[in-house]
Amino acid sequence: MNEWLWSYSGYSADEEGQREALCTVGNGYVATRGALAESAADGIHYPGTYVAGVFNRLTTRIADRDVENESIVNAPNWLPVLFRVLGGEWFSMDHASVEDHHLELDLKRALLTRRSRLSDDAGRTLSVTERRFISLADQHLLASETTFVPENFSGAVEVMSVLDGTVQNTGVPRYGALDHDHLAHVDSRIVEPDLMLLEVKTNDSGIHIAQAARTKLASNGEELHPVAEPIVEDRYAAQRYELELETGTALTVEKTVALFTSLDHGIYSPREEAVHNARRATGFDELLEHHATSWSHAWNRSGMTLTGDVGHTARVLNLHIFHLLTTVSKHTTELDVGVPARGLHGEAYRGHIFWDELFIFPFLTMRVPELTRALLRYRARRLDRAREAAVDAGHEGAMYPWQSGSDGREETQTLHLNPESGHWLPDASQRQRHINAAVVVNIWRYWQATTDLEFMRFWGAEMVLEIARFWASIATYDHSLDRYEIKGVMGPDEFHEGYPDREEPGLDNNAYTNVMAVWCLCRAFDVLEVLPGKRREELIEKLAISRDELDRWGEITHKMRLCFHDDGILSQFEGYGDLRELDWDAYRERYGDIGRLDRILEAEGDSPKHYKLAKQADTVMLFYVLSSEELAELWDRLGYERDPDFIRRNIEYYESRTSHGSTLSIMVHAWLHSRLDRRRSWDLFRSALESDINDVQGGTTREGIHLGAMAGTVDLIQRCYGGIDTREDMLQINPSLPVGLHELAFSISYRGQLVSLEISHERVRVRLADDHGRGAPVTLNVAGRSEELEPGGSLEMPID
Repeated sequence: MNEWLWSYSGYSADEEGQREALCTVGNGYVATRGALAESAADGIHYPGTYVAGVFNRLTTRIADRDVENESIVNAPNWLPVLFRVLGGEWFSMDHASVEDHHLELDLKRALLTRRSRLSDDAGRTLSVTERRFISLADQHLLASETTFVPENFSGAVEVMSVLDGTVQNTGVPRYGALDHDHLAHVDSRIVEPDLMLLEVKTNDSGIHIAQAARTKLASNGEELHPVAEPIVEDRYAAQRYELELETGTALTVEKTVALFTSLDHGIYSPREEAVHNARRATGFDELLEHHATSWSHAWNRSGMTLTGDVGHTARVLNLHIFHLLTTVSKHTTELDVGVPARGLHGEAYRGHIFWDELFIFPFLTMRVPELTRALLRYRARRLDRAREAAVDAGHEGAMYPWQSGSDGREETQTLHLNPESGHWLPDASQRQRHINAAVVVNIWRYWQATTDLEFMRFWGAEMVLEIARFWASIATYDHSLDRYEIKGVMGPDEFHEGYPDREEPGLDNNAYTNVMAVWCLCRAFDVLEVLPGKRREELIEKLAISRDELDRWGEITHKMRLCFHDDGILSQFEGYGDLRELDWDAYRERYGDIGRLDRILEAEGDSPKHYKLAKQADTVMLFYVLSSEELAELWDRLGYERDPDFIRRNIEYYESRTSHGSTLSIMVHAWLHSRLDRRRSWDLFRSALESDINDVQGGTTREGIHLGAMAGTVDLIQRCYGGIDTREDMLQINPSLPVGLHELAFSISYRGQLVSLEISHERVRVRLADDHGRGAPVTLNVAGRSEELEPGGSLEMPID
């Protein structure tokens, strides 16, 4: 099995959407789904192209109210290269007999290849081979090369190269009731005999998108120069060619597209830049060579080597890393964007940014910390909007939105459709204030791994302090308990939006939220400690942080309330222990897949509010985000007792009451079991690997991959099984390899140093790159033993 090839054989209309998502190619600036070049959005195919940061808002009348939604925009479709016998039907998979079909994604070079043999009703057989990539070397160039060979016929044929801006956002059926036409015409024309231009703009945000396509034809290596018939309409440009082909003669169509938007820096206009760059682009093979070189560099920074009976596992991990690098790349550092939860692979979640950063950033921080820095600056630029949100909600500090898009306002929909019942229901998920904890976790992890003082001085510290202020503001003091409480929120488990007997949504004292609020307040004090004195004084003055306010923050870290039930089980929220147990066996027998129990219960006229159940890890997220040492410190600080079996009992309790309706959940539970039951952990990990490749949620992968789960599986190998952590100014290495994984090798970036690691069940080898005298020593803690390693040095230590 080749660990670097992801392939499909045969054609299946039912699987096309999933294949398109998993065969998406991109470069962090733009990505295009792996749709067949001749296809259009028709319920089977969906050839979407998405440019990072390009959003638009539309308003739809639903359930007697105006509902405004902001969505990532499906940009003009640059793919179409069409072929037909003169006067006949255009050849396509759905209007011909498919004799053979193979789709292959070369993960190492980010090259998608399609090979098909199609026969029409007249028995004419056509061979089609297409190669496609989106350049990592030049973020604005997209290229395809399609070769047509008539196997048993000759005569006059037509070829057409198209830029189609009539596309709409129709990739998610449950959004079908919402308005979805985001583009308006600006310009379409033929610029030169082999060059056409299409320019559109988003019809509310006013972002211009320009594509210029250069089309070249060749036969058996000889360039052809047929005169093209121009087809120019609003939001559409095409060039149609007629020529004679002999049996067995290859016709190659090379299409190079330059794409620019009005969001790009350092340009005069998208139109001018697109035309200029398409005109000057070199040929397909040379572009591919530069592109492949850039990907080899990306893999040098991001790859890992697994040893054991792990061929399939390694292949899927490579696929996951590939899609992460397709969504964020070196080009991301020049953009003002976050990481969409579904990548640049589809329209699910409308391209919004959630807490999935919590699962994505750890891998980036240890491999390409510059990417994490750029993505954290997306949050920093929206700090003022977060401050406004806090004030509007009656709080202080900064309150980041659960769903973020272009400008950082709350993009969570107020209504959502239950496809099981057909009902539009209120959506209270914006009460997931724990998103603010995720922002602080990501900032602190980045600091621990990089000690990037510039970032902390100018952006990171201010975000941490304002989020700490928010947590202190939302916490209320109960005199009778002598404890602080946080009320009216939601935890990660989205099944519980409120109480059965309370009309107002929200839950009180969600354990994950309360503990993470305390952790954030503690990190605020740490941030003040690491800032240079002058900057600390300036920031305290700017934010008007008083001594009394700091004292209150400190008091909250000692007096936050947690609730318990059933002899020491940490309650997911206050009152959780009073809820009813669900008959899980009965529901599994009745419905099979019960991942989305909320939809099932609502369709039955019931509600998850009544039951002890969870969509995904909630309380036990504490054991995922925080180390056992951090948890022990927090418990001691809060004055709560815990026995040695506390973590195990809570994991087992909640796992038996979790439906795993989120792709993140299985991955988190694999992490949780890594120190309890390695075999169980490995089994769960391998299940998590299947989330998208087997579309375990029954049709959601076609709407966009689940990037948090993909990145989380890679991070699980690196930080969990590899035991890598950055705490207490040391690189911590405490491996816990499962039985099925014999050895693990990868390199990370730690405080500006390249650290190479080889980890097995018996020993750890560490090597520090020789940076010609510029590097500093690194302090290691390997399985509880501290060592200092000089640049260029290496060590090997046994694992007990």
